[in-house]
Amino acid sequence: MENKLVLTADIGGTHITSALVDIQTWQILEDTISRSHVNSKSDAKSILQSWKSCLSTSLAQVEFTIPHLGIAMPGPFDYANGISLIKGQDKYEALYQMNVKEALNELMDQPVAIRLINDAAAFLQGEVFAGNLANREKVLGITLGTGLGSAIWQKGAPAFDADLWDSPYQESIFEEFLVTRWFTKRFFELSGIQEEGVKDIIKKHRQHPKFDMLMEEYTTALYDFLCFFSTQENCNTFILGGSISKAWELIASYNTEKFDRFEIFIGQYAEKAALIGAASLFK
Repeated sequence: MENKLVLTADIGGTHITSALVDIQTWQILEDTISRSHVNSKSDAKSILQSWKSCLSTSLAQVEFTIPHLGIAMPGPFDYANGISLIKGQDKYEALYQMNVKEALNELMDQPVAIRLINDAAAFLQGEVFAGNLANREKVLGITLGTGLGSAIWQKGAPAFDADLWDSPYQESIFEEFLVTRWFTKRFFELSGIQEEGVKDIIKKHRQHPKFDMLMEEYTTALYDFLCFFSTQENCNTFILGGSISKAWELIASYNTEKFDRFEIFIGQYAEKAALIGAASLFK
């Protein structure tokens, strides 16, 4: 059993989630899921200790040794060598230029082989493997939420961050037209109504006379981004994730004919996708 299991972690700016993942079935062992708050502005020792504590809670649920640890981590980061390059982002400053692999291993109760992957890439890789899409030659991933994430997975290689959020678009960049703040800002401009997020706009204002205009503008920008990404990578297969992707059926209905040129899957595993993606580094 232990040969099938990988210890995984999804590390964000204020949290860590860890769990054991079965890399034969891509199932997360629910009893091993552990979540902890992380003060990413603290000193290096405190940060690493909080990670280790969360990981140890997951490991305590099984009686045998787990030799592999896969970590989904935001960038910039030298993932191959385990060195943090995060600076000027108001998080993990204390880890800058530290070999996180070595430092974390020194704290662990037993040695582990550690591999790291970008968090956006981990989402895509998790969805590819758990969604049985690993027979494709290439899959592109997009996350639509507070930010615009993009990643590329190719057969035989780990997924990686495509880093397209700031690609030029309409005298600005794509991210400014595809994320939550665009929806709330643009709806306020059109209607004079301020809402917290996309879900509230859709739930409360489907009958508003400006709602169709809002959706048409959004779908135009999203279609343009799909075309841009697809042309750049010569690939038409996409997995969409993030909070806005939950409204995909509505979004697609405004541009069905155009979107039909792509093969589009909606992510099924939400926050668990990154854990599965991190585990897949050992498949």
